[in-house]
Amino acid sequence: MRIHDFIIKGKGKVSPFGVYDIAANEGWVNVGVDHDTAAFAVESIRRWWDRLGKKRYGDQARRLLITADCGGSNGSRVRLWKVELQKLANETGLSITVAHHPPGTSKWNRIEHRMFSFISINWRGRPLVSHQVIVQLIASTKTETGLTIACDIDWSRYPKGTKIPNAALKNLNIRYDGFHGDWNYTIFPAAHPGTEKPP
Repeated sequence: MRIHDFIIKGKGKVSPFGVYDIAANEGWVNVGVDHDTAAFAVESIRRWWDRLGKKRYGDQARRLLITADCGGSNGSRVRLWKVELQKLANETGLSITVAHHPPGTSKWNRIEHRMFSFISINWRGRPLVSHQVIVQLIASTKTETGLTIACDIDWSRYPKGTKIPNAALKNLNIRYDGFHGDWNYTIFPAAHPGTEKPP
């Protein structure tokens, strides 16, 4: 996943959040108009799942693997990121495994080379003067190897400064990996009554 902010004169800022499906060579970009928060990041993944992922993988899907940067709204230390992922796991029934790139290595994230680089090429030299222009330029990005990208505007508001108490973290149905559990973990759908959290 990748985010960068762009200022539209007189209209404020936009924050594109991308999801790239490596297997399908298919991208999704959620263009936010408010704050870049963990709630916005997870909502972007939710919209990808509802619009593209569910149609492609449907009822066969049991798990979702996310590779993400180590900082920013989807950072490994962001409490709200994990809490919002728990909500997504509960809604979809998917176990969500997150593998964060170590600090300073985000340039190796495949979304940089396989999706956002081509978006940058496609809109090079074109003024980003409106939300519509941004969406059109992103959605028209294609490559000879078959990359396609869907895109839409997210008009929702995402307030900054949401505090997550320790008690909320204790309610996470999460298992940390034996290797750098701070960067690698799986969040399971909330356990049904009578079941235990994963080991």
